[in-house]
Amino acid sequence: MARNVKLLLIESVDTLGIVGDVVNVRLGYARNFLMPRGLATTPSDELIKSLSVKRAHAEQQVAELRKAREETVNKLEGFHIALERPTNDMGVLYAAVTHAEIATLLVDMGHKNVRPRDVRLAQTIKRIGGYDVTVKFDAELEATIKLDVKSDRKLEMLEEIKAAEEAARAAAHRHPAETAEGAAPEADAAAEGGEAKDAAAPAEAKPKKAKAGGGEAKSAGKGGWGAPKPEGKPAAEAKGEHKDKAEKAESKPKKDKTKA
Repeated sequence: MARNVKLLLIESVDTLGIVGDVVNVRLGYARNFLMPRGLATTPSDELIKSLSVKRAHAEQQVAELRKAREETVNKLEGFHIALERPTNDMGVLYAAVTHAEIATLLVDMGHKNVRPRDVRLAQTIKRIGGYDVTVKFDAELEATIKLDVKSDRKLEMLEEIKAAEEAARAAAHRHPAETAEGAAPEADAAAEGGEAKDAAAPAEAKPKKAKAGGGEAKSAGKGGWGAPKPEGKPAAEAKGEHKDKAEKAESKPKKDKTKA
């Protein structure tokens, strides 16, 4: 089953075409909207010819409408409008600003061909402040206007908050310079303290080195591993030589004193 169907427009339809156009639309859109309302029918050559006069008139209307929209776009570019709405103490609107409100305001100001569908909002407007609003008639016909949403009463609490924020920002701009000036002496003092500490470190190391030297000397004096070895022969070797001399002396015959 086909999902699309071709129809002949017997009346101009926004965003679809003008009378006499043959359009390709969804089957549901054709059955539920176009055909029941008498806006389109099944195309035929005879019907297309019969609509030629009506089509020429529609084309003239489209040209006039485009010219009027071009003039409106030129007037609206950079245009400023203001809107007052009820708010709470923090500037929050009780109801968001709608496309219809903006379109009505523009029409009241003399821009008669602006419709609610031509107003495009980039975000929901629920607070007081300034907003950019686009009025778009066609792909090449659009303008950006400035909308200023105001409260219908004086907001003392919000003004106090804004004043406090401005004071905080002003203080933040002053503090960096003061911090930089105060940081320089602290950095110099820290550098001097580091140099004094580095100079004191070798002085503390010197007594430890002398103490180590004294320990070596003490060990040498007690005959430790660092003491010099005594000169001469070892005691065991000297004792052996003495014993040999004694044995030789005993082995020699004694002279007879009587014979002499």
